[in-house]
Amino acid sequence: MSNLDYPKLATDLPGPKAKAIIEKDGRYISQSYTRGYPLVIDHAQGARLTDVDGNVFLDFTSGIAVCNTGHAHPKVVEAIKAQADRFLHMSGTDFYYASQSDLAERLAQLSPVSEGRRVFYCNSGAEAIEAALKLARYHSKRTRVLSFLGSFHGRTMGALSLSASKAIHEKGFAPLLPGVTHVPYAYCYRCGYNLTYPSCEAFCVDWIREDLFKRSIPPEEVAAIFVEPVQGEGGYVVPPKLFHEKLFQLCRDFDILYVADEIQSGMGRTGRMLASNHFDIAPDIFTLAKGIASGMPLGAMVARDRIMDWVPGSHASTFGGNPISCQAALATMDLLEGGLVDNAAVMGDRLKKGLVELQKKYDIIGDVRGLGLMVAMEMVTDRVKKTKAKPQRDQFVDAAFARGLLLLGCGECSVRFIPPLNVGKDEIDKALDITDQVLGRLFG
Repeated sequence: MSNLDYPKLATDLPGPKAKAIIEKDGRYISQSYTRGYPLVIDHAQGARLTDVDGNVFLDFTSGIAVCNTGHAHPKVVEAIKAQADRFLHMSGTDFYYASQSDLAERLAQLSPVSEGRRVFYCNSGAEAIEAALKLARYHSKRTRVLSFLGSFHGRTMGALSLSASKAIHEKGFAPLLPGVTHVPYAYCYRCGYNLTYPSCEAFCVDWIREDLFKRSIPPEEVAAIFVEPVQGEGGYVVPPKLFHEKLFQLCRDFDILYVADEIQSGMGRTGRMLASNHFDIAPDIFTLAKGIASGMPLGAMVARDRIMDWVPGSHASTFGGNPISCQAALATMDLLEGGLVDNAAVMGDRLKKGLVELQKKYDIIGDVRGLGLMVAMEMVTDRVKKTKAKPQRDQFVDAAFARGLLLLGCGECSVRFIPPLNVGKDEIDKALDITDQVLGRLFG
C-alpha cells in the first residue's frame, strides 16, 4: 500500500472549468487530434498534475513519454529561464551558439563508434525520421527502405510512409512515399509472435534474407532498415536480443544502414540511455525527440561521421536546436546521468513485478512486458487464444482516469505505464493500488 496523499478529486470529471475549455476547444481546434479523456491541465510538478478545477492526478503518461525528468523539473526550468534572459533565437542553421555543439558532443557519446558521430537538429520525432530518411538516401544513393508492421515513426508524409501501426493514420493520404516495404516485427516462423522461448531463431530476418531479397527486392537497392529497438505504438513489444543481432548482421552483409528510432525508447526511458544499448547494437543512425528536452520541442538525428556526408544546404531547420531547447536538453542529460536512468531501471522493475502479481489475480491481463519505465499491460479475453480486449482496455483507461490515474493505450489492447523517470516507490505503489481497484471493479 502507498502512503501517497494524492490523487485527490474535488469535482466530477470533467469539472465546470474544464467543460468550458473543452467546449471552446471543440469549436476551434482541429478534430484530427485524439483525446482519450477530458483532462484539462492547469499545472504540474513531477508526477503530480492538477487540472483547472483543482483535481489532482497521478500522471503515468509523462506527456506521452516526453517529460522524462517529470513535469517542470526545477533544474530544467532554471536552464530555460536563464537562456531566455540571454536570447531566444538565432537560427543554428546559419549562426553558431555554444549550446548546440555542447549538446551534440554529449549526444554523440550515447552510442559511441570509432569514427565518431555528427548531429542534425530538428523540432520533433517525425522531423528526425524525415532527416534520417533523406540522409540514408543521400549517402547510399539507394531508394528503397524497409520498415516493420506495427511501427510508428510519425505522421509527416515520409515518416507516415514508414509507419504501419494503424490504418487510420494513412486513410485519405495515399499515395505515400514509394519504395517502402513493411515486414513483420520480431516474428518467429516457429513460435509466431510468442517470443518467450529463448530458442527462437526463425525470425523474419531470415525470411528477408532468403526470400524477400531473392524474390522481390534487390538488396543492393535498399538504403536503410528503420526499426524501433522496442516497438512503441505497436504495443511495447520487446524483441529477443537475437532479433536485433540478426537484423544488424543483415545490414552489414548488404551494406544497408541500420536506423534505430529511439524517439520513445531513448533518453533513459528503458533504464539505459538508449534502448539499443540493451541489445549491444551501435546503430548507423539513431533518432531522438520526446524525452530529450523534458517538454521543450527538440529532435535530433545522430549518424556515424562517415555517413553524414551531405553538403551545406542539403537539409536544414530554422528552429531545430533552438537555444532554449538545447539548454533544457543539457539540463535533462545532467539529471539522467546523475541518477534518473538508474532509478528508471529500479522503479521499472518494481512496477513490472507489481503488474505480474496482478496478472496472477486477473485473467484479463494477458501479458506484462517492457524495459525500465516503458511498461505495458496487455489485456485479453482469452489467455490461451490471446483474444484482444480493446473495448475492455479502453474501459480500464477511462476508469483509471476517473480515479485520478492518468494512463494511455498502445497497440491493439495494451495499457502503457510511462511515469517520469524520477518516480518514487510510493507513486509506483499508488498506481498499482488504483490499477488493482479498477481491475477488481470492472473484471473481478
